[in-house]
Amino acid sequence: MFKKLLLLLLLIFSGTSFSQNINLTDNAKVSIFTCGRGNELYTTFGHTAIRIKDEASNLDVVYNYGAFDFNTDNFYLKFVKGDLQYFITATSYDEFIYEYQMEKREVIEQTLNFSLLQKQELFELLNASLFSEERSYTYKFIDRNCTTMVVEKINKMLGKNLIQKVDDKTISYRELLYPYFENHFYYKLGINIIFGAKTDTKAEKLFLPSELMHSLDKAKYNGKPIVTKTEKIVEGAELESGFSFINSIYFIATLLIILFVTNNKKVFIKYLFIAGLLGLFLSMVGLYSLHKEVLWNYNALVFNPLFVLLPFLKGNTLRKTISVCFCSIAIYTIIMISKPHLWLMSPFIFANLYMLWKIQKAERN
Repeated sequence: MFKKLLLLLLLIFSGTSFSQNINLTDNAKVSIFTCGRGNELYTTFGHTAIRIKDEASNLDVVYNYGAFDFNTDNFYLKFVKGDLQYFITATSYDEFIYEYQMEKREVIEQTLNFSLLQKQELFELLNASLFSEERSYTYKFIDRNCTTMVVEKINKMLGKNLIQKVDDKTISYRELLYPYFENHFYYKLGINIIFGAKTDTKAEKLFLPSELMHSLDKAKYNGKPIVTKTEKIVEGAELESGFSFINSIYFIATLLIILFVTNNKKVFIKYLFIAGLLGLFLSMVGLYSLHKEVLWNYNALVFNPLFVLLPFLKGNTLRKTISVCFCSIAIYTIIMISKPHLWLMSPFIFANLYMLWKIQKAERN
């Protein structure tokens, strides 16, 4: 154990020369870890990491492209903007696995069928990333994450795009992601509100850990399967489940029904004003953020920025503005017919239509 820790310290502090000074032996092993989902938002989709083990060299290192620093200045602003830096880390196998054992998250290991030369090249590529400007990268939810970085390194070592997605490419990214939030209603609601048109395109990009695992199972190199062995390292536990009224669409619907019952124009206008602020945010974040997933967000049609004007308008101007809002919601409803989150957004569609109608009716009287 002491020798492994000493070797890991050398790996961390000796720079790029480390990988050049260590030659892997014939028994060296390269494998991919696919880690199960957790209950925290950042663990919702699981995780991918690379393990390189060589008992003859007392080497057992796990490379992880999914590290980030919560203490980064303006962390949330950078995350929303899309310029938050993730980075690669190297930890011992024991340390890596211990974390998942404590969190009771499944870890599946796939041993890859690479030649010694290929293993050495991948080892050097990973260490080059660890000790160079490549150590940090700008995180992108679909295009650049812990899984895509692993795919990129393996394909670069092989000299061709051998690892490609084999799962269903006909469904949209939104449809693909939707089941991941089954037990987290507010995550599901928030993600589907903030995500724009890109997530409704076909999910052709390999970016989820489970998809990489499936793709590796199907991949062949020189006519032979690339995976020689699959083993479950950590059993994992079932995610928390069970119905919670507060954590459901029914709670939101109940709150909206309570607003209906008040039958108060001022209450309706205040609610729509807040909805309009959300619409402004959705419109502005598309200009501010570098995340392509939030661009062209049609949810701004149901949370219309024009709602913020309602408290300040009267008479004919108010009625015309409401008519425009009716049209925007009608367009939104047509767009939503084929979308998986129609049921999720339907309470807001009905609530906004009802309140606009009541405001317009009160103004006419």
